[in-house]
Amino acid sequence: MTVTLRRAAHWHRPLMVFVSAMAVLAVVSAVGVLADPRVLTGVPIWLKPLKFSVSFVLYGTTLAWMLSLLPGRSRIAEWAGTVIVAMSVVEMVIIVGQVLRGTTSHFNETTPFNAALWEAMGASIMVLFAAHFVIGIVVLRQPVPDRVAAGAVRLALGLSLLGMLVAVPMVLPGQNPGIEGIGGAHSVGVPDGGAGLPLVGWSTTGGDLRIGHFVGLHALQVLPVLAVLANRFLGGRLDERTRGRLLTVAGGAYGVLTMLFTWQALRGQPLLRPDALTLAAVAALLVATGIAAGAVLARRPGPDPALAA
Repeated sequence: MTVTLRRAAHWHRPLMVFVSAMAVLAVVSAVGVLADPRVLTGVPIWLKPLKFSVSFVLYGTTLAWMLSLLPGRSRIAEWAGTVIVAMSVVEMVIIVGQVLRGTTSHFNETTPFNAALWEAMGASIMVLFAAHFVIGIVVLRQPVPDRVAAGAVRLALGLSLLGMLVAVPMVLPGQNPGIEGIGGAHSVGVPDGGAGLPLVGWSTTGGDLRIGHFVGLHALQVLPVLAVLANRFLGGRLDERTRGRLLTVAGGAYGVLTMLFTWQALRGQPLLRPDALTLAAVAALLVATGIAAGAVLARRPGPDPALAA
């Protein structure tokens, strides 16, 4: 365990230092949730720093691990990782700073100062997106020995970019709630801060754009885990190419699911109260995924006759 942690510390030093800081912040924020009685937009005021710090621990660790898989260290990717750290620090400083001031960070344009902080957050996310994209291009161009792992990493980086993009509707004019000083919203059809699911806070009375955003971003963890499971449990039964193709099918389905959640939210529909159209779309996705997986398995090479003899 100690050896593994020491190895991880050298994956990408700036990212791993940032991950360590976010782990500490997660503990502090968890204490704040329990000890600070203040409530903001219907939830404990320290809940947002807690969610963001945990998310950044996962994001930073996964990204550093992905960079460690490259056969040769890429200076461009290393610098892009450092840029991501810098932009993430800007994001978290503003979020925590606004909590200490007792106000919101996202969509807050109530004063010139709050509006400037919100604009700085938006700019930092755009730079982070560009740096993440650069890492994706580098990974796409460099060969990774394990074909299944390589496919998982490339799909995960691309789908997490999709996860960032589906958050854009939160700040479009159509999401302006008509409240002075508020420049966007997570919820669709209902005000932010209403009834929500435990911990995540996703609206249970209207659509919530955070769902597709969350699902897309965490492709960064889900797809590599699927690759590990495929290699572990299917490695002796399916060849590498077939496992890679199955992972591509899973990635495609995951991307469509991200879009489906966003589409459901844009229609003002709560996650747990889908209408017939949403259920039909989910059923179609399941059927299409099953057919695609079946087609991949049907094309897999048979056993070598020489070996069978």
